[in-house]
Amino acid sequence: MSDASTLNGAAAPSGTPSGTPASTAPRDFLIGKSRWKPAEFAFWAVAVGALFALPDRHLLLNEIAILGLFTLSLDLILGFAGIVSLGHAAFLGIGAYAAGLLTKHGVSEPLTGLLAAGALAGAVGFLSSFLILRGTDLTRLMVTLGVALIFHELANRLDWITGGADGLLGVAPGPIAGLFEFDIFGTTAYAYSLAVLFVLFLLARRIVHSPFGLSLRALKDNRLRAGSLGIASARRIVAVYTLAAVYAGIAGALLTQTTQFVSLEILDFARSADALLVLVIGGTGYLYGGLVGAVAFTLLKDGLSAITPAYWLFWMGLFLVVLVLVGRDRMVERVRGLLARAVGRRA
Repeated sequence: MSDASTLNGAAAPSGTPSGTPASTAPRDFLIGKSRWKPAEFAFWAVAVGALFALPDRHLLLNEIAILGLFTLSLDLILGFAGIVSLGHAAFLGIGAYAAGLLTKHGVSEPLTGLLAAGALAGAVGFLSSFLILRGTDLTRLMVTLGVALIFHELANRLDWITGGADGLLGVAPGPIAGLFEFDIFGTTAYAYSLAVLFVLFLLARRIVHSPFGLSLRALKDNRLRAGSLGIASARRIVAVYTLAAVYAGIAGALLTQTTQFVSLEILDFARSADALLVLVIGGTGYLYGGLVGAVAFTLLKDGLSAITPAYWLFWMGLFLVVLVLVGRDRMVERVRGLLARAVGRRA
């Protein structure tokens, strides 16, 4: 049985009218799911509006955009394929060092660096994806963590290439497409990162609302059942893992180009843990969870570290515990209720 025929039979919604042809039901379902919602337009309008409304916060906004892209890459494998990774920072670091080394050795055009970083991270992701095809979730956790530790140690030992513990210095990217110079206020950096994030988000959105995306959800729900329906699980896992690696590599390249520095810290376990925390806050499996979570996580981190520089991790941990115990949806509903009451009282 082919994958297309499998999806035609499995993806149709339960409320499909009996007179609807079986071949058009999945297509109509996917078209309906891929339509843009008003909240989506509002989200991106706010992101663009912040470029003009918050001129003194562009550096923080750039950090949010890059973290959002990195978390989006993790959501592609965690939220849609059910692959938990503790070493996703390996691809972030590969992209960061690739872009930094290219810039340092004369290839200073940022877009070229993005493509090279994504290609290299994708190649490593493709090779390492075969390590996670078999085994349990615990095995995958250990494999992904081991890959990240290997690249961290390589970057530390090959200090004549990477700079080791001192970091990679002398990274000075040229103008974007030969037109837009990077400035010290982060205006160009935020506009650049936001544009890259939006383009890659559109691609990811198109993928997850396609038959391929539906097959990934089937694999996440029950791999044995999906395999019995004829879905080639191995090829899909390799494909989505490679794509996620490309996205993470591009995020690393953006980080290098906008900060003009790379260090071993980018390969630390904390980077992967931060991405998982962001998804805990924002939610998995609908793409915007990584973006909304990146906004909330960065603002919380920035605000708490400004109030209590020595104890901000304690308050962040307390917030995460409350979020898990109460539930994200319930907490959002309570916040909405409080806002509605406040607005009603003012009215």
